[in-house]
Amino acid sequence: MKISQLKAVIAVADHGNFSEAALELQLSQPAISHAIATLEEELGIPLFARGRRGAVLTPAGERILYHARQTLEHIEMMQHEANLHKGLHGGHVRIASFRSVATHLLPKAIAQFHSSFPEVAVTIIECPAFVDVENSLREGRADIGITCLPTSDEFEVWEILRDEYVALLPPNSRIVGKQITWEDLAAYSPVMIPTTPCGRILHNHLKTVTLSMNTTTDIQEDSTIVSMVNQGLRAAILPRLAAVPIPQEVQVYSLPVPLERVMGVAILSNALQVPAVFTFLEMLRKFDFQSLAKFTYS
Repeated sequence: MKISQLKAVIAVADHGNFSEAALELQLSQPAISHAIATLEEELGIPLFARGRRGAVLTPAGERILYHARQTLEHIEMMQHEANLHKGLHGGHVRIASFRSVATHLLPKAIAQFHSSFPEVAVTIIECPAFVDVENSLREGRADIGITCLPTSDEFEVWEILRDEYVALLPPNSRIVGKQITWEDLAAYSPVMIPTTPCGRILHNHLKTVTLSMNTTTDIQEDSTIVSMVNQGLRAAILPRLAAVPIPQEVQVYSLPVPLERVMGVAILSNALQVPAVFTFLEMLRKFDFQSLAKFTYS
């Protein structure tokens, strides 16, 4: 079944004859007759009763005409939506991100984009970890992802932010000097670290730089970990952005051997992006995430 056949049915029904329908569609009368005849053959029923007075719809033809009009209206709506997306008068951008970036950085970037393209909808898909972000891209549930680098070759990525891991000590801690030692941290054994893949990066780092660190991952939420530290119960190591907002009483130190998580924007390699997503990506390339993160830390 072709769109040209549906247009022919509508034109013949509107004019009551093949010749005027042919003029409207700028086709020959035999072409109109052939379009109708082949459609009737495909459907297995006559759509028009042909006679001296022209072409009159059969009862079945009247029902088919209704559906033909509905189909063409839906096709026009599809074309209209596509044109809106092309002109950025509409469209939808889906961003998958883990919580700390979704909370502290993405809203500012989305607000900047919205000021220029208010008719484009932007949705944040909050994920527990960067592994879930990448799965959202693979499964087509997200157009753009914020993940930890490096990642696999299936993604095109670029770096946006380096986030330092910091030691958080209770308010009543007594540290000699401005630099914390592994021994200082070990005094609060077990030290809390996150359960996410970012926590595994930290765990592997600790195994290479110290032999005396006893850690625990029994608490999942970053905010709960920070609250535990603030109440003087334990010490913790977290990415700084994940720990924000850090209570003023909590003592914050760089690690004796520094560690950063490198975050970047990721899209599936060779993916064909709709204009709204492409334009949002161009904005992200110019957005200063590092400066915004430093402002968030303060």
